[in-house]
Amino acid sequence: MVVLRRVGKYEVGRTIGEGTFAKVKFAQNTETGESVAMKVLDRATIIKHNMVDQIKREISIMKLVRHPYVVRLHEVLASRTKIYIILEFITGGELFDKIIHHGKLSEAESRRYFQQLIDGVQYCHSKGVYHRDLKPENLLLDSQGNLKISDFGLSAMPVQGVSLLRTTCGTPNYVAPEVLSHKGYNGAIADIWSCGVILYVLLAGYLPFDEVDLTTLYSKIEKAEFSCPSWFSIGAKSLLCKILDPNPETRMRIEEIRNDDWFKKNYVPVSEVETEDINLDDVFAAFDDPEQASEQSRNEELGPLNLNAFDLIILSQGLNLSALFDRRQDYTRHETRFLSCKSARVVLSSMEVVAQSMGFKTHIRNYKMRVEGLTANKATHLSVMIEIFEIAPSFLMVEIQRAAGEAADYLKFNRNFCSKLDDIIWKSAIEKSKSHITRMPKR
Repeated sequence: MVVLRRVGKYEVGRTIGEGTFAKVKFAQNTETGESVAMKVLDRATIIKHNMVDQIKREISIMKLVRHPYVVRLHEVLASRTKIYIILEFITGGELFDKIIHHGKLSEAESRRYFQQLIDGVQYCHSKGVYHRDLKPENLLLDSQGNLKISDFGLSAMPVQGVSLLRTTCGTPNYVAPEVLSHKGYNGAIADIWSCGVILYVLLAGYLPFDEVDLTTLYSKIEKAEFSCPSWFSIGAKSLLCKILDPNPETRMRIEEIRNDDWFKKNYVPVSEVETEDINLDDVFAAFDDPEQASEQSRNEELGPLNLNAFDLIILSQGLNLSALFDRRQDYTRHETRFLSCKSARVVLSSMEVVAQSMGFKTHIRNYKMRVEGLTANKATHLSVMIEIFEIAPSFLMVEIQRAAGEAADYLKFNRNFCSKLDDIIWKSAIEKSKSHITRMPKR
């Protein structure tokens, strides 16, 4: 006889998925009989890896976005050591797997999935939520074959008064060209590009932009160099060319997509979405454990290293923090470390996309990333190691080191690389002021 574990009103069964920071278990609501997916996170692990704010934001966004084509978050529970996120149980797997097993889909089926994707994405945008990592791997299918948008880990809700996003993130083959330009981008318009790439994949069975050489890949994305197979209908080709427009100013908007003749064929608008009050009390309560906070405070008193580092960051405006960690004599000429207040996942994703946009290959394991490839003149090989450390509860330190290649090539790479990471690099008030003065137009 199998004895099921209980968490609140849920009976917990088998493990159905496992990631770096969480296990997903099948569970059943004993009050309603409803099957759910229970995502189990270890509280100490997410605190250790500086992921509390990211997970809070992801949960809050999923609670905010209540739509038939978005994975539903029911509630959040917590114990002293675990956090339990109760999600809608989706049985049909990933859309990605369906494409892998069946290849290209029929035009009618592709259109139906695309219609559902656009409905879900439009609703997210109406709530001020931009996904930023739309791809078939993040689109699930329910038992009825309907689409469910998932994984809001890289999503954003811009601060009021700020129109452009600046964090470079996402999956290279699906990223909009303006995201790679490092000049700021509109999250909604960038999501539309990703939707266009997904439609192409559904119809073709392969990617519109897919090159082994990353420099070539990004060049083709920036110019929107792609061709449609012969089996694409005229209507599908026309729609794709308007969505995969490299100019975000002229790219098709969702309202225009929904008015397109190809899109409207057999279109069944989603039923009226129920409006409900969104209560985030359980989200914040799950992370606010008085006993744990007290214990953390005691630990800080016993081990003041993190507290000292934190104080130095806050109090030493304009301080070159690199000197705290590296005493080599040539350090004045080498800027090999920076600080970030972003989550480790966002930092890694940003650095990966930036490095690949520069033509380098990346390899990530845990919190280390190796960047390697030929230099701009294709003459020498460069290899760089990047590692993330936590130096305080809300600060990460990123260390960049040359592993192989010429020092001059490394310095050039480092300057170019860091110049494109402004959104994740923490700067003191004085540094921000200097940067603002430098950028002011001369009178």
